[in-house]
Parts: sequence; structure tokens; C-alpha cells
Amino acid sequence: MTKRRKAVVAVTAGLATISLGLSFTSAAGAAPEAAAANPGGLKLIKTKTSLLGKHYWYQQTFKGLPVINGYYAKHVTKAGGVQVADGRDAVPANLDVSAAVQPATATQTANAVVSAKAQRARIGAPNKTIAPAPAATSGAAQLAVIGGPNARLVWNVTSRSAEGVSRSLVDAKTGSMVESKVISDNIDGRGSVFDPNPVVSERNEKLTDMNDANQDALFVAQKNVVLRNLDGSGRLNGTFVNIAKGNGGLAKSDNNTFIYQRANNKFEQVMAYYQTNQAQEYIQQLGFTDANNESQDFSIDTIRDDNSFYDPSTDMITMGDGGVDDAEDAEVIWHEYGHAIQDDIVPGFGETLEAGSIGEGFGDYWAVTMSVPVSRGFELPCVMDWDATSYTSTEPHCLRRTDGNKTTDDIVGEVHDDGEIWSRALWDIHQSLGRTKANKVILEATFFYDPDTSFAAAAQDTVQAARLLYGKAAAQQVTNAFTARKIL
Repeated sequence: MTKRRKAVVAVTAGLATISLGLSFTSAAGAAPEAAAANPGGLKLIKTKTSLLGKHYWYQQTFKGLPVINGYYAKHVTKAGGVQVADGRDAVPANLDVSAAVQPATATQTANAVVSAKAQRARIGAPNKTIAPAPAATSGAAQLAVIGGPNARLVWNVTSRSAEGVSRSLVDAKTGSMVESKVISDNIDGRGSVFDPNPVVSERNEKLTDMNDANQDALFVAQKNVVLRNLDGSGRLNGTFVNIAKGNGGLAKSDNNTFIYQRANNKFEQVMAYYQTNQAQEYIQQLGFTDANNESQDFSIDTIRDDNSFYDPSTDMITMGDGGVDDAEDAEVIWHEYGHAIQDDIVPGFGETLEAGSIGEGFGDYWAVTMSVPVSRGFELPCVMDWDATSYTSTEPHCLRRTDGNKTTDDIVGEVHDDGEIWSRALWDIHQSLGRTKANKVILEATFFYDPDTSFAAAAQDTVQAARLLYGKAAAQQVTNAFTARKIL
């Protein structure tokens, strides 16, 4: 698009001297002089104050719709001088603004183009070891106008992908792509975390919280990491994670460096971002591009309980700060993220006792399987080793384990207790098939669950997934795991 722009500078206080001779038709059909005095057809969107004066920014509109890249600014100095920056595009007065293409169609077109571009960028990037580019997601499409010699009505679709935030313009009459470009790049940042927690990384069951104090023993447990997929806003927001709320305010960094000691509440924000991003990248590596493939919201240290939870009504994970701050233990983060994964795959999942128990069992299992690459085998089946130091006296410190001996004979009607039956079955599948195959089978089966599924029905779905993915021998090993728990 070619713009006609001009600056108008006052030569006397309070009056603007207007340059003449510019051929221009405004959105309202008026000459730009009229807009300079009283910007008709423009929408004031922002007023800023600087040391030298005030600055008024307007969005150009046409028949109530925004004109892409059409702007108009008036800068008024304290002495009364006026400077105008006119970035409007001419729009024919007879342009039809009724759309022939539905917004859902435009969104689908835009996301397909953005996804393909992101995938090509990943393939062509050197030394990349991160996950394949996920499919793009977007918010609602909005009607807008492109001005200039090729004026047209378009759907403006904002999409989020592995490249960042993209803006796509889809012709609202023909459905063809007009333009798609990245408007906010994803970047890498730096942070410091426990991985997965101090008890495991230091192989030390004697560590204690000491009321959230900094300690030498915990300082050496911190690990410097790369924070991938940040959106460049200077906050811990990205493709897969959004730290939406935090006790004491949200972490912010102009150079995307988020390094804190554990006594600082922002340390837990970094933990939640890094460990959740790790989990979703792993899911993408397994081949799943639609299992909570979104920016998961977190609220960190915002309740004074030794408890954390996922709220499906708001799609928010809330981490408590009672005892050991929950977000200091990656296994707590991964457990809660497990609930978000299942709720995303199966809307309303967990409506019955057994379905809820499957959810708790999967959360424990997910925490353990995510620990495999970083635990070096230390007490793997022990869930939440660091968090549990606040409320257990025996060693090893565990909230629960995934290698217990419960069967359906031991059902007591409480989802966490009964979830140990399910987590043991999943852990046995993990041991039999190996981490990669087991997790592909378990996640694939989840797509076939009902919200009120039973142990037996979910087990049958898992056996079928194993059969279709890896054949009869794998299906038999999965069957054996569920049979041992008296589920099948």
C-alpha cells in the first residue's frame, strides 16, 4: 500500500499552516484541511503527554470500520504550536462494506497460511532442537478496510503461532489472502529455575523450606535456562504460557532476562513459564498439535493455601504459596497442567468419580513422566518430592507415588486416593512401552474419552490406541497393566 502523508507545522501559536496542492480524498470525502481543524471521520484512540506538549492519535475509519494502517496525529506544543502527521489512505466513497465471506472461513484461511509459514521457518532455521511449529490459533476476525488504489473490504485476523503474533488480511469478498505478516516476534529469554525441584536435583531429602528463605543449598539447586517462545512483551507471556497474575506483581524485563532467587515471588512465575513450556513442547514433539495448544493462563502465589488447582470455568491454573510455594516444584506445575490438557481435549472431563480419579491419576503420572529427562532416576515414582517436605516426616518425601499396589478392590470414593490405581497402570505402561510410545498411546486415548468415562472404558480406549499405533504386542502389554489393577 502506498500512503500519501504530510506534516503540518504551526508558524503562529494556536494556528496550523496548511500546505496546499496535495490530491487527497479523505474517508468522509472531505479535504485534509478540515480534518486538521476538526478531524471528522477519525476516531481518537490515544492521548499522550510528553515534556513538550500533548499528542493526539486518531484511527482512520470508513463507514465505522477501521482503515488498516490509516492514522492521523496532532501534536500540540505547550506554546500552542501544532504539527499534524497525516497517514490516511484514500477510500472510494462507494466502497461496499458488506462481507461475502464468513469470519470463520477467513480465520481458517489465515491460520493455514500462518501455520505453513511457521513450519517453513522452523525447517530452515539452523541448530534448532525445539518442537515442530504448532498450528496457529487466533482470536475473532474483524472487518476492516484497506485504502489506496486497491481499496477493498477485508477480514483482519490476528493469529498466534511459533513465529509470534501475525496479522492476516483476507479479502472479505473473494476469500483470498491479501497479506500476512508477523507483527510481534517470539523470542528467547533467560531465566533461573529448579529442575524439577531441589530434592531431586540435589538428591537431598533433608532440605526444608525455612519459610521461603534464600539458602545456599537452594541457590546451588537453581539452573540457568532458556525461556523459549516469549512474545517479546517483556513479560512472561508466550505461545504456550501466560503468567496472568502474580502475588507482588508480574515479572517484567526489558531484555527478557528473568533471574531471581527463590525468596522472590517472581521466581515461581519463571518456574511456571519454563516448566509449562517444556511440557507443551514435549507434547508437540510427540506429534500432538491440538492438546492444550494455547497460551495457558497462570495465577502464581495468589492463594495462601498449600494447594493448587485448575479451574476449567476460567481455564486458569492457580498456584498456592502455603508451605513450600507450590510453583517451586515442577511436579506440582505438571500435575495441574495435566488437568488443563485433559479438559482441553475432552470438554467437561471428570464428571464422575472414576473420571475424576483418572484425572488425578493422569496428573500424577504426567508429573512423573515429565521428570524423567531431568531426575537422573532419583525416586522417579515419588510425586512432588520438594512440596511434600512441608507436610511429610518420612523419607522419601512424597505426596503420592505412581508405583503403589492399589487395585479397584481398594476404591474408597476419593479422587486422589483412587487416582493412584490409574497412575500405577499408566506407570506400568510407561515401563513396558518406554516413555515415548507410552505417552503417545496415553494422550491419543484421551481424545476418545467421554467426560464421564469409567476406568474400564478409558482402559479400553487406551488398549485400542496402543493396538492402532503399535500393534497387538503393545496392546497386550497395555492390557496387562490394566488387568493387574483389576480395571480390565
